[in-house]
Amino acid sequence: MSPAAEPAKTGPSRREQILAAAAELFARHGFHGVGIDDIGSAVGISGPALYRHFRSKDAMLGEMLTSISEELLEGGLARVSSAGGAQDALGDLVRFHVDFALDNPSLITVQERNLGNLTDPDRRKVRALQRRYVEAWVEVIRDAVPAIPEPTARAAAHAVFGLINSTPHSRHLDRDQMADLLTAMALTALIHTPVA
Repeated sequence: MSPAAEPAKTGPSRREQILAAAAELFARHGFHGVGIDDIGSAVGISGPALYRHFRSKDAMLGEMLTSISEELLEGGLARVSSAGGAQDALGDLVRFHVDFALDNPSLITVQERNLGNLTDPDRRKVRALQRRYVEAWVEVIRDAVPAIPEPTARAAAHAVFGLINSTPHSRHLDRDQMADLLTAMALTALIHTPVA
């Protein structure tokens, strides 16, 4: 009897390939500087063939930014729920966001620059997901840094996002060195946030 064949390894779907190519192009040239034909060319199909996967460039951006926001929220909540305590939760949350930013620089750039280009329904959905992600950070910061007021914790979370999300613009260190630097800087800033 012959051994069972191993399941074939599957790569990204065509839809995922299109979104990845679009993210690269949007990050480099801006949403309005990229046409459907540009995206199609990047994945080896005609521009009109993209309409089999997405109804429009707007829909592509909406799915891209919604997916980023969902991934950040779900991943962040998973790290917090599996942490062994407040300090561990803070460290895990910071490392998770650092890893996401370093591994997805185009997505971070697109997210920062293109919220205003979303349709109203997509913008509302992304904003709601982002608010939930911020609230998860606020709760963890307040657990890890006793006596920190809620507005200060919220401001600190946004400041740390700014620090971490600046990574697409920095190429001075290799990936692991940058991860260590950003993690240390973010944790130091959060733990020493003034509480008065």
